[in-house]
Amino acid sequence: MKELAEVRTLKENRYMLIDDEPCKIVSISTSKPGKHGEAKARIEAIGVFDGQKRSVVHPVKHKVGVPIIDKRNAQVLALMGEDTVQLMDLETYETFEMPIPEEFKGQLQPGNEVMYLQAMGKKKITRA
Repeated sequence: MKELAEVRTLKENRYMLIDDEPCKIVSISTSKPGKHGEAKARIEAIGVFDGQKRSVVHPVKHKVGVPIIDKRNAQVLALMGEDTVQLMDLETYETFEMPIPEEFKGQLQPGNEVMYLQAMGKKKITRA
């Protein structure tokens, strides 16, 4: 799910969609309007799920997609090998499996709580 927002309303550390990938904005620089057009903003962002750096230039009145990111807590039910973990959402009690990110391998134990992000049909563990 996403909503639309004008480029001039975006701030650093917020999120936007670039190439249908949710990205966290690292920096925004704007230029003044000139003889040949309106003010433009150069946005550098890092993909939330793939970690890839992206940059775009848009007019400040241009509308871009902003993902609706849901931060949730979950409990670790079981470790399914070394690369997969089974989690239960603490609000909806939904159980699901996720791959374990490299930075959390060896830290997850059954019974512990983790925080995860959910956006555009993708999920990622953000804090163990």
